[in-house]
Amino acid sequence: MELTVAQKLEALLHLQTIDSKLDEILKIRGDLPEEVQDLEDEIAGYQTRIGKFEKEIDVLDGEIEQHRLAKKDAEKLINKYKDQQMNVRNNREYDAISKEIELQNLEMELSDKRIGEANSKINRKKDEIQGVQNTLSERKKDLDNKKKELDVITSENQEEEKRLIAEREKQAEQIEDRLLRSYTKIRSNAQNGLAVVLVRRGACGGCFNIVPPQRQVEIREKKKIIVCEHCGRVFADVEEVPLEKPKKIMADLRQ
Repeated sequence: MELTVAQKLEALLHLQTIDSKLDEILKIRGDLPEEVQDLEDEIAGYQTRIGKFEKEIDVLDGEIEQHRLAKKDAEKLINKYKDQQMNVRNNREYDAISKEIELQNLEMELSDKRIGEANSKINRKKDEIQGVQNTLSERKKDLDNKKKELDVITSENQEEEKRLIAEREKQAEQIEDRLLRSYTKIRSNAQNGLAVVLVRRGACGGCFNIVPPQRQVEIREKKKIIVCEHCGRVFADVEEVPLEKPKKIMADLRQ
């Protein structure tokens, strides 16, 4: 069944009321959800950094193993060349083998140097890991405290929030998609989350700009959806200002 404009406005105003109540619940939590998310992101960054350092250490360990193998190969060659020196036929062969032994000794020295450099890098990486782990431990404590604080606040309003969310889903189903999309867009751009407002004391209930009397008449008639020309919010109705009681009026006149 096609809803009248008045019914559409009433449905939108009801949805706005629910959303405003949900906003109040979220406001109580303050910046805690964002702080928790920031800490979780920060912790993930530290864990990624530690993982990177550990991979770099694995690479360095692999290099050390290669240098150790190269050193062992050099030792084998030296022993082999020394055996050959015992059976040389002339000085030229002896000198040639001596040069090979000298080269292999240099290879061993180079391997020792590379192993030493790699070990120094590993020690620096381990120091960096320790520093990051100390910071990570502190941030995890901060996160636990923030989560506990948030859980306490959330639990206090959990049932009310669930009820409002269920009510909101039911109410949103009664509003046509095009109108709901417009409402969502206006609400997302509004600092106070108000997309549907009343005209209060002759002014927009959202931006407080004056609404002309003729415009107010049209809003009261509810024959079409009217938005504020200043902020774009939907006008649901004009709030009627109650007349002052006669006694109060007479008292004011006597003053």
